[in-house]
Amino acid sequence: MESSKKIAHEIGGVKNDALRFGLHGVKSDIVGSHPLESAYESEKRVQEEMRRKIITNTYGAALPLKMDLDRQIFSRFQRPPGPIPSSMLGLEVYTGALDDFGFEDYLNDPRESETLKPVDLHHGMEVRLGLSKGPVCPSFV
Repeated sequence: MESSKKIAHEIGGVKNDALRFGLHGVKSDIVGSHPLESAYESEKRVQEEMRRKIITNTYGAALPLKMDLDRQIFSRFQRPPGPIPSSMLGLEVYTGALDDFGFEDYLNDPRESETLKPVDLHHGMEVRLGLSKGPVCPSFV
């Protein structure tokens, strides 16, 4: 019988490493997202399913599968964690999200804030390779 030499950072699905992930709030687990946000997300899913059915009926079952494969390829292409974040431009162009006008287009991008902690390259690569759990980039101070 071997004893595990790995310290679990997660107990019961909650990240308990306060130094690495910050203090955990229970309110975010109890209260869901805003009702308008959940309605927006469900409507977006319904529109995507409808678009997929139309493409299946028009061009056959192979095209939606090819589109899913292309989306997976575009979503995997990223830069290593560091000072220059991945823009995921190919995925945005492919999904049509490039035309969306978000708050970061007219306000400052949160990643460019002075209160953002610098990215730890080693921790980011550990998370990406599955050696560690938690967010790749720490949040605001």
